[in-house]
Amino acid sequence: MLLGDTCTRGCRFCAVKTAAQPPALDPDEPMNVAAEVASWDIDYVVLTSVDRDDLPDGGAAHFACTVRYLKQLRPSPSAVVRNDRPDPLPTIRQSARVTPRPLFVECLVSDFAGNADAVQCLALSGLDVYAHNLETVDRLQRYVRDPRASYKQSLHVLSLAKQFNSQLVTKTSLMLGLGEAPAEVIQTMRDLRERQVDVITLGQYLRPSKHHLSVVEWIHPDQFAEYRRIGEKMGFLYVAAGPLVRSSYRAGEYMMTRLLQQRELASRGP
Repeated sequence: MLLGDTCTRGCRFCAVKTAAQPPALDPDEPMNVAAEVASWDIDYVVLTSVDRDDLPDGGAAHFACTVRYLKQLRPSPSAVVRNDRPDPLPTIRQSARVTPRPLFVECLVSDFAGNADAVQCLALSGLDVYAHNLETVDRLQRYVRDPRASYKQSLHVLSLAKQFNSQLVTKTSLMLGLGEAPAEVIQTMRDLRERQVDVITLGQYLRPSKHHLSVVEWIHPDQFAEYRRIGEKMGFLYVAAGPLVRSSYRAGEYMMTRLLQQRELASRGP
């Protein structure tokens, strides 16, 4: 998790600590994270963070810098990178224990307050998957999320990411059991597909403490299976749906890796 451990927002489902002015960013974090992660024996990594509304770009440049460093250490040829800053990586290359194969990078990020420049900065950093969670259906947004977040803004951010980089896989997640109706979930899935969102995960909301939103309904596994069937029919490249599914679901990451590897091979041509 980048950008510190303190969030500037207070969503009613989340147990992360909050503050209006979190501690300053660690300028060495992008380089240190890249050097460490590049040494791991993994093919797929999810970088996520708290919301940082106190920063002009919401932390997008910090994220993008981390991704660029990772991709220089463990590149994937199909990644789209706009490298507009100095490259301090030669010293890292000499000391880092780098696993010699491509690393696919997913960034699960905030809405950056709808800042198009921030979205573009990250979308062109070389990442493979741009993830931003819609969390719930339109009607429940103000009840579930911080007032600074909105259904329309989240959809716009996901759409912008694809516009800035058509090669990106875009991804989102919904928590179910908060009082939404099946028709609302299906409409949300339609809205996402209209913005060319590629991947969706749907899981059961679990209350982190008695101070957070209560569970309204326990969704039956058969209903999750029906959402998966509907999503696949709509054209999502991948749908993970089940009571214990989360936005960084392990089986989902496996399928995402396969999807990205197939794209990688296709980009190389015959």
